[in-house]
Amino acid sequence: MPLDPEQRAAPAHATGAVEFVALEDIAPDDTFRLRPEGDVSDLATSLGRLGQLAPVELRPWPGAATDGPRFQVVAGFRRLAAVRMLARERVLARLHGALSDEDAWGLALAGALLREPLSSEELGALRERLAASGIAPWAEELVEDSLARAPVAAELRERFLQFLAGAPTRLPDPLPASGEREQPGAAPVDSTLESSTLSPTGGEGRERGPTPGEQPLPPAEPEILEVTPEELVADLAARLSALNQDLATALEAWEDLPAEGRRLLVDQARYVAAALPFMEAK
Repeated sequence: MPLDPEQRAAPAHATGAVEFVALEDIAPDDTFRLRPEGDVSDLATSLGRLGQLAPVELRPWPGAATDGPRFQVVAGFRRLAAVRMLARERVLARLHGALSDEDAWGLALAGALLREPLSSEELGALRERLAASGIAPWAEELVEDSLARAPVAAELRERFLQFLAGAPTRLPDPLPASGEREQPGAAPVDSTLESSTLSPTGGEGRERGPTPGEQPLPPAEPEILEVTPEELVADLAARLSALNQDLATALEAWEDLPAEGRRLLVDQARYVAAALPFMEAK
């Protein structure tokens, strides 16, 4: 069935010529800004290395005078800030000659709300792939930074949403202190260390088993340390207070910490964040 002319026509938000626009022609207007620009140094580095791959979206500025700025930013505030950081005089932009407020908001919101960031697992796989291939070594630090900012795992997010909805749920298992995740299908690791004892000859060696005819020794009774609830609370509060002081020190030098270390700290902080609603609900 042939398409009608209206069906073949491109929507308003898909039209517009891509060209370079002088920065002085762009109005300092925040109508469609969705978040602060934040740190755009990594983006500026990428623009300087690879060039601007995606244009910013502009439309005629409704408040424009006869002279001065003529265009309003619809999307691409961070790219524009990165271009300014590089002290450039123009930016690659798509100019929409006629874009209604509704279509402009759709264009501004689509990228922010529909883009799905890479998960921790996907970023980890990408890191291994880049390291094995030797491709784009400059991207390794960017991947590490992305790991530190990776979104909460889908399972943890679902548990939190269930908690908000009042559904029964359970507290997630705490992460290991090393930050290492157990590999699927891996056999459990026995954390019990082999003890060293004196051998019959007087030297040190592994603990020997019973000889034929010898009765094996009964297993040692585990030492049970009894702690009252009051003692447990006092101890946890003291350790959390000391930990918060150390964390405050780390935050002051956060950008100077290694990317892998920041990722481990963020992983542990996410567990505390997930536990907080359970603690406050009791």
